[in-house]
Amino acid sequence: MPIAFSTLGVPGLPLADALRLAADSGWQGLELRSAPGEPVHPGLGPAERRTAARAFTAAGITPLAVAGYVGIAEPGPDAPLLAELNGQLELAADLGAPYVRVFPRGGDGPAAGADARAARRLTATTARAAGLGVRILVETHDSHRSGHDLARLLATAGSPAAGALWDLMHTHLAGETPAETHRALAPHLGYVQVKDIASTADLTPLPLGTGVLPVADCLRLLPGGSWVSWEYEAPWHPSAAPLPPLLPTGAALLRSLHPG
Repeated sequence: MPIAFSTLGVPGLPLADALRLAADSGWQGLELRSAPGEPVHPGLGPAERRTAARAFTAAGITPLAVAGYVGIAEPGPDAPLLAELNGQLELAADLGAPYVRVFPRGGDGPAAGADARAARRLTATTARAAGLGVRILVETHDSHRSGHDLARLLATAGSPAAGALWDLMHTHLAGETPAETHRALAPHLGYVQVKDIASTADLTPLPLGTGVLPVADCLRLLPGGSWVSWEYEAPWHPSAAPLPPLLPTGAALLRSLHPG
């Protein structure tokens, strides 16, 4: 089971340092937060992208995903959203990343309207994504927090170039067991994000295996070769322990739970 960690846990860390941290602590990939202030974002020029891609190759680390913040079902006009998403897709292709992460953000209106917006936008971009060799993954989050809701959205879209990113915390908060989520998302699944928290009322990130999330139950459901990424939400929780010292034991735990 190849493992990655999200650079959300080390906000602003230069790419060379993040790659060194991954290699030194037993991780095979990075999930790249694409946002202002981060070393990887769509504003990088061609030379900077080539330099970043070469750095991944030299370090032997996989750029698993460009984790952007597009809300694929968000109310509003399509054009600016599609322009942003196309920028993320091009960045992923230039880096050699197989995935771009998007959120649902369907709002408070009827689910059918949110699903239809997402389907329209995914239909407009999946051919481009497929041509670039990149898959768009919608995360279990906000308006489509459960695997059941996300599977319904993806069925409406109906494209193999659009899939699911299973964030274990959000499906747990939605009241789903890992088995229920897996049944819903298995046909669409790109990879899984794991994390741990103190309780459903306290989302402060904890070292893997020390909180309430069913990490082991989730990993047991995954076939061999499935990518798993640890998303440690440090920016939203200033009291959380620094991530870097936790990475070696986190990697060892994930491999002990799913050695395949």
